[in-house]
Amino acid sequence: MHKSILILILVSFQSLQSQGLFSRPDSLVTKTMSQDWELDADNRRGTFKLNSYKPFYVHPVHYSNSVNKSPQSENLDNALPEPVDLDNVEVKFQISFKTKVVQSFLFGKGDIWVGYTQVAHWQVYNKKLSRPFRELNYEPELIAAYPLDFKVLGFQAKMVSLGFNHQSNGRQDPISRSWNRLMFQVALERDNFQIYLNPWWRLDGGGEDDDNPEITEYIGRAETTVVYKKNGTIISALVTNSLSFNDNRGSLQLNYLFPIKNTLRLHLQFFTGYGESLIDYNHYQTTASIGLSFVDW
Repeated sequence: MHKSILILILVSFQSLQSQGLFSRPDSLVTKTMSQDWELDADNRRGTFKLNSYKPFYVHPVHYSNSVNKSPQSENLDNALPEPVDLDNVEVKFQISFKTKVVQSFLFGKGDIWVGYTQVAHWQVYNKKLSRPFRELNYEPELIAAYPLDFKVLGFQAKMVSLGFNHQSNGRQDPISRSWNRLMFQVALERDNFQIYLNPWWRLDGGGEDDDNPEITEYIGRAETTVVYKKNGTIISALVTNSLSFNDNRGSLQLNYLFPIKNTLRLHLQFFTGYGESLIDYNHYQTTASIGLSFVDW
């Protein structure tokens, strides 16, 4: 398992490097939405070229004030029989990329993308448990994107998309967690600011075999991402919410990235709420981590 993860990271790193994402001379000029999603003729690069997607980072220090030693879902069959002696400090890393598989499919403007994101929580400092991966989350996506061009509340509407999203931790019962979502997104941009509005509809769940019932009541039914980019510095806030009047829940993630060299950045991350990982979907915690980010996003 450990070797396969490391091989995947190395292959992804080399592929992204071959696209020039680690050594561009204009690396301090962060990407616009049109560049990132190839929304106009000047930025179209064709199909099957590997692109950065969400942040790509390694955090050697990731601290939790309440590590989830006894993961349990509302389905009482999905719980560990006894607590696991986990450390509060671990390594967290994320790899994420996308590629366009169809270009100009709808009135000559729409594109279809395939995306993949993987997040790892690695108890590398936990010698007594033989340094296991506490949680791995796999998130493939299929996204149909279409460019927009109109003003709304002072922002320029840039893109609308519809996608299928699967997320799972690849584990067996009793700690298997997964869900499928139909994702809708509207993207807005103004000067150095980008806003992504992203509600979703869960497509599965609710039956006796549901590994994580009530997941939408904890992780939420929508998220909003606000990003500020200037001279290589990136500040972002990601908010999820259950959109429920009773027991309203969700999370807040803050990211600060400061340029070091080319696209290498110092990355600080703060999280509070539910669902930092799937195994923690109904577990409230506050975390802080520090490390390096490697690509523009």
